[in-house]
Amino acid sequence: MLNALPENWELPFCPKPPGWTLDLDGLVEQFWWLRAMDGVPQDPVHHAEGDVLIHTRMVVEALIAHPAWRDLPPAERSVLFAAALLHDVGKSTTTKVGPDGQVTAEGHARQGERMARTALWSEGFGGPVPFACREAIARLVRYHGLPLWFLHKPSPERAVIESSLTVRNDLLALLAEADALGRRCTDLPDLLLRLDLFRVMARELDCLTAPRRFPSDHARFVYFRSDTPDLHYVPYDDTKFEVVLLSGLPGVGKDTWIRQNGNGCPVVSLDALRREMGVDPEDAQGTVVNTAKERARALLREGQPFLWNATNVTRQIRKPLIDLFAGYHARIRLVYLDAPLEVILQRDSRRARPVSEPVIRKLMQKVEVPDLTEAHTLELVAEG
Repeated sequence: MLNALPENWELPFCPKPPGWTLDLDGLVEQFWWLRAMDGVPQDPVHHAEGDVLIHTRMVVEALIAHPAWRDLPPAERSVLFAAALLHDVGKSTTTKVGPDGQVTAEGHARQGERMARTALWSEGFGGPVPFACREAIARLVRYHGLPLWFLHKPSPERAVIESSLTVRNDLLALLAEADALGRRCTDLPDLLLRLDLFRVMARELDCLTAPRRFPSDHARFVYFRSDTPDLHYVPYDDTKFEVVLLSGLPGVGKDTWIRQNGNGCPVVSLDALRREMGVDPEDAQGTVVNTAKERARALLREGQPFLWNATNVTRQIRKPLIDLFAGYHARIRLVYLDAPLEVILQRDSRRARPVSEPVIRKLMQKVEVPDLTEAHTLELVAEG
């Protein structure tokens, strides 16, 4: 999912040559999510430097002093700088202090990805952030700890390959190095050794600076669906027809995309079914979803290509649908649509049955943009 960054994009407050000056206090005043880190405690063993905001300051300072960061093109510098600012934003809502005084922030990277995406989507950085930059930042936040902890994964190889499909592992390693240097701990030499091993493994797997290549889309699809993935296994492609799974917020333009690209294929639409069955979107949706799945099964049994049209904004919602389609030897094509928030809200307000701004904003906080671990092919259609 590595979309090319726009060459002319640069954060106005990202440190620049020749002085590389940083006004972090000014950024704290400007952005609520930085202020939210102030006073959030951390484990004193791994973070003796203090709270999350102190750590973030040290990480940013370590990053902008790094020669490798300074040598990057402006857009990549800006993306990494933004990711350093946001890398621990999830700790503001996940940090807990146990009865014994132990500080934990379980799931802070995944939560941080969602918070970063929502903040950049709805507020930007005092101006709009292009989709490719927004997603690069959000994914760097999601994976920022991986280079330091990948050896603890059930399959380190798979973890490194997975990250390469959504972020550049060399940039991820640079962020992780700044994360390690921006703390006070006794195990820093061990952290830096793990980081070196991450770079070595990514290089050996041919995915340090680019996504890992697979022999085919189907080989990649099977690899990430396997409990015991084998990178060298080339499965027979038994797919027989294509199912398109659409994903995107209400009002983003899924119906328009279908009219322009559906080629007359049948459409299983949850919105259409709700109207047909007289079910309000705020009511329980079990009957609607079950009816949609039955209609899909009828098409799947016939080997009939079709489109599934619903928001499908989380991986948890998409996975059982993909499992269903794959069980009938369908080739899954995932199409995710994105647009600036103000565009989505304007379109929704013009609909005969608007969803409402509060509902859209609530859904936005849950969005997990699809990646190539989920389907045979992925299309990211982003406006603005």
